[in-house]
Amino acid sequence: MSEKIFLCSICNINSGTCKEDCKFCSQSVRYKADIDRYKQKPIQDIQQEAINARDNGALGFCLVTADKGLNDKTLKFVCNVAHAVQEVAPELRLIACNGTATLDQLLTLKDAGIKAYNHNLETSEAFYPQICTTHPWSERYKTCQNVNEAGLVLITGGIFGLGETQADRISMLESLASLNPTSVPINFYHHNEALQLSPNPLTVEDALSLIKLTREMIPNAKRIMVAGGRELMFGERQSEIFDAGANSIVIGNYLTTSGRAMNKDLEMLESLGLDIAKSVAG
Repeated sequence: MSEKIFLCSICNINSGTCKEDCKFCSQSVRYKADIDRYKQKPIQDIQQEAINARDNGALGFCLVTADKGLNDKTLKFVCNVAHAVQEVAPELRLIACNGTATLDQLLTLKDAGIKAYNHNLETSEAFYPQICTTHPWSERYKTCQNVNEAGLVLITGGIFGLGETQADRISMLESLASLNPTSVPINFYHHNEALQLSPNPLTVEDALSLIKLTREMIPNAKRIMVAGGRELMFGERQSEIFDAGANSIVIGNYLTTSGRAMNKDLEMLESLGLDIAKSVAG
């Protein structure tokens, strides 16, 4: 595992328009969560977010859309955004996170300058029908296989704290390991009152042990990233995630929830004597 910490920022370029029924997701129109909803974020706003992310040490910049998967209109928009971001922040590694995708769609993104694709398995295959009924877990796994075939960097992980068992967690990690991802984003469920799931039952000790387990079960991953839910899950103990095996974090805001101010994360890393990665390895 790299001793330098890889920073990534995510940009919700299309928000709250998804028709799927994933019970953990406030972006589904089914649950009427109180979030910002828009079809396409203005490209100038996205460019400014990219500049801010770069200036705060981020190497990765992820373009996220809220739909089941790519269609022709969304694909064109993501490609246009990718070109626009490269004009103002060419140093950033562009990541796309646009749901299920075919090999041809992924190759189109690659031609537009996308270097990596993020598509999470979310949980185990057995538990998945309890949190989503509108599309199967197998579609998620197949998309990850398509990412590998397209020659893009695969980023895939999941969410802990959905009500799954430890056996489910182990099963998900086994599935993730079988895909040989470069980066594994680990999210901790952030409850919204509009959602049907119960609040995250995990303790900080539980969460730290799951980061350790992820590192142990996916040893070839270059990055274990703690992403959504970090601030809520760990509170004042966020610094402990690095001793547990994490070497990457998301800085700034998430999709529909606010993250910690970027300067606070930078101050934390400096206080721990941890260097920020200046280049991408893999």
